[in-house]
Amino acid sequence: MTRVAAVDIGTNSTRLLVADVVDGAVRELDRRLEITRLGESVDERRILLPQAIARVRNVLAEYRRAAEEAGSARTLAFATSAVRDAENGEAFLGEVEWSYGFKTRLLSGDEEALLTFRGVSAGRKLSPGTLVIDVGGGSTELSLGGPEGVAFHTSLDLGCVRLTERFGTDFGSTAAHARELLAEDLPADLVPTGTIGVAGTITTLATLDLGLENEDPEVVHGHRLSAETVASWTERLEGMSVEEIRALRGMHPERAPVITAGAVVVRETLAHFGIETLEVSEHDIMHGAALAAAELPEEAESGAPPGAHTCC
Repeated sequence: MTRVAAVDIGTNSTRLLVADVVDGAVRELDRRLEITRLGESVDERRILLPQAIARVRNVLAEYRRAAEEAGSARTLAFATSAVRDAENGEAFLGEVEWSYGFKTRLLSGDEEALLTFRGVSAGRKLSPGTLVIDVGGGSTELSLGGPEGVAFHTSLDLGCVRLTERFGTDFGSTAAHARELLAEDLPADLVPTGTIGVAGTITTLATLDLGLENEDPEVVHGHRLSAETVASWTERLEGMSVEEIRALRGMHPERAPVITAGAVVVRETLAHFGIETLEVSEHDIMHGAALAAAELPEEAESGAPPGAHTCC
């Protein structure tokens, strides 16, 4: 058994998973999420803003302490779309490694898709032709595979933060742009036999559909959303103000400004493939990262340097 911590430095949120990895299975001990919006203005300006960096560093200081207190033997912090796109992204990630003693990894879009598929499939046998949909803040990853691994994967610039900043409340343009990218970048003969959706947009839609007060992973995991339900919730969200969305039962208040664009991407992706039902999974890229963290050599994980536990 190896106790690990995985840290997801995402475009919209920063997440922590502390887990025990045993024979390829991931047993969760602690999970946390903070909306940090690292990708603020990255689509337009191609840099990480100082305020956004400070928000993330504050959270990373807390996560470092939590990982240590849990006795994690390995910690892997990985970054995705916002850091990929930003000119100062690699410098930021280097500062994270120095300040907090985490092993860091900047994932390409392809690596992000593969690691998500690995996390979803950990501890279960997927049917051949299973499509995994991961709608994030800066990008959407799609991977199709089964027991033999991944047969197809791609990353599209269809993130809820990116699209909200680009199109605002013009959800017609958001949908048209999503349809265009899906049609251009996906093979015409890609036909899923089943579909699993992960990450904040999709788990929030499940939380809303279930009428939960807050997202409960044990209840959300395995819930099935029909394409009709996704379309209905998307249409409802399109007609609401951010304040009205924020007041919805089960809505994370900081996710309210970008949830509608994410829901549009989910709706259009299901429509593109003609998918009728989406299984929601709380096992995602974090579980894949936990498995990757357990594989790190011992010398790759150093103790916290002098600058550790500082916010900025």
